[in-house]
Amino acid sequence: MLDIQIEQADGYTICRPVGELDAFTVSQFRQALAELASTPRLLIDMAGVPFVDSAGLGALIGGIRRSREMGGDVAVSCSRPTLTRLLRTTGFDRIVTVAETVEEAAAALLAEPSTPR
Repeated sequence: MLDIQIEQADGYTICRPVGELDAFTVSQFRQALAELASTPRLLIDMAGVPFVDSAGLGALIGGIRRSREMGGDVAVSCSRPTLTRLLRTTGFDRIVTVAETVEEAAAALLAEPSTPR
């Protein structure tokens, strides 16, 4: 079971998936990211995600790509050491900002003007 919470903050949108992000829940996550693709600044808070498999990682990367294609910017906050290690090991942190806290990720998003890539 995956719950996806969407929240508007000052200058950006937060997407908070809560639950495992795997082959069983990935379509729901993919759909949510597709709906948020036109958001100029999107912060994905992974604090509520205890597990991500390759399908989940693929959906995350695809969602970021779609957002950027539409001129948006994305940052990820992740306070779980095992998940952070996965994101760094796979090179995910080279394509998008990965911060430990929502505040750090938001600061990175707001520091750069949203420009088409």
